[in-house]
Amino acid sequence: MAMTTIDPSQVVRPEDVHNTSEKTTFRNFDVDTESCVRKTYVEMRKEQTYEFVTSQKDKWLKLDKGIMTVFDCLEQLNNLVDESDPDLDLPNIVHAYQTAESIRKAHPDEDWFHLVGLIHDIGKILALWGEPQWAVVGDTFPVGCAFSNQCVFSELFEDNPDSRDSRYNTKYGVYEQNCGLKNVHMSWGHDEYLYQVLVRNGTTLPEEGLYMIRFHSFYPWHSAGAYEYLLDEHDRNMLPWVQEF
Repeated sequence: MAMTTIDPSQVVRPEDVHNTSEKTTFRNFDVDTESCVRKTYVEMRKEQTYEFVTSQKDKWLKLDKGIMTVFDCLEQLNNLVDESDPDLDLPNIVHAYQTAESIRKAHPDEDWFHLVGLIHDIGKILALWGEPQWAVVGDTFPVGCAFSNQCVFSELFEDNPDSRDSRYNTKYGVYEQNCGLKNVHMSWGHDEYLYQVLVRNGTTLPEEGLYMIRFHSFYPWHSAGAYEYLLDEHDRNMLPWVQEF
């Protein structure tokens, strides 16, 4: 029996850049407040704290859970159906191949880009290993500094303990201005996990591809321009590639 995972980032978007006829053709933006999407965000906004993220890194980045090939992971994703896509009720492996083929059509000479499209979501295997949905899918955002109102359901951050902690609730929090995203802890999920697995295994993917993998769910940044004050010049140079993805 397939396990269903709610990925809110595929359902609801607050940014104006997404409120176009082209985008809304493929996404339903009318999310009922009692829907599973909002319920996922309620937990995500409350539980994704700086302490939680650092503890997840300690737990998962030992890379001691097993040895798997990319195709092993893709086959595992046959058991994972992303219910958050309003147009499709298919396993994530189908989404992976569709994404890779779309990129190959648009960028036939960038073979690394095709690979990024194929593997970008395989970090969702965390959901099959017991992680709750709010710690696997959805939009990502920095922890350790003030939350942006460009995040989906930003009002729910009021239940996050970090919003009341003076170490983390200021504009820069634990970071310095223009420190660069390489120095920022992102909320924990499939994006960060796969990025870390690739880097720690000596991937040969180019930096552009690694940015796509780590930040493709960081919609407050690449679609709304939030957290500009944390970026360095390298982040700004990589932004067009993340947006192209």
